[in-house]
Amino acid sequence: MRLTHSTSDGQHSIDATLAVVAAGWAAATAGLDLDRVGVRTDRRGYVEVDTHLRTTTPHVFAAGDITGRALVVHEAVREGLVAATNAVLGPTAVLPPQLSPIGSFTDPEYASAGLTEAAARESREVVAATVRFDSLPRPIIDGRQTGFCKLVVDRELHTILGCHVVGERELAQLAATAMAAKMPVEELALVPFSFPTYANALGRAAILVAIELDQTGIWTLDHLGTAVEAGLA
Repeated sequence: MRLTHSTSDGQHSIDATLAVVAAGWAAATAGLDLDRVGVRTDRRGYVEVDTHLRTTTPHVFAAGDITGRALVVHEAVREGLVAATNAVLGPTAVLPPQLSPIGSFTDPEYASAGLTEAAARESREVVAATVRFDSLPRPIIDGRQTGFCKLVVDRELHTILGCHVVGERELAQLAATAMAAKMPVEELALVPFSFPTYANALGRAAILVAIELDQTGIWTLDHLGTAVEAGLA
């Protein structure tokens, strides 16, 4: 099959042997008779909830995939805690604004946490660094050189805004932990990740950003000093 599309510089074509359409999921709630108890669903069958995960029937709460929000287990666990708490103690709790890595277990894997570089640049100055897996010992040893790790950092605050990975999705989880702790990128750059591991990609990306932010290298001494003082306190 051939796809023909137009751009500013004329028409182009792409030949392919397979076309894949991502149309999303519809909820399997049709047989639950939710309307009989006043629980409203949207056009795809997902249960409508407010910030407290309360449905349109005030004493009924919903969490997880049935809400149609983030269809992943770790988000369902967070939502379940909030929904259960509100159902027992009253609707006062809301989901905390924590980072939630998203992605898929494809081959290669991919994952993302936080803002993309383009989205971050819409509201602030950023520094970004990408480390390719084919430049690292462990992926070369494993024969898995396809992939990369990209960090997006706030130029003023030095905090990590986003992490995007192809090839080893666990790196996004590591970055999300640093982001949730509001760790400056210089501190992440000084974390002694085991060698050789895929985590070295994240560490190298952090080092590249830290150098871009301060090429004098003083950032190293500043954050090492802080770490030493904290250890002696």
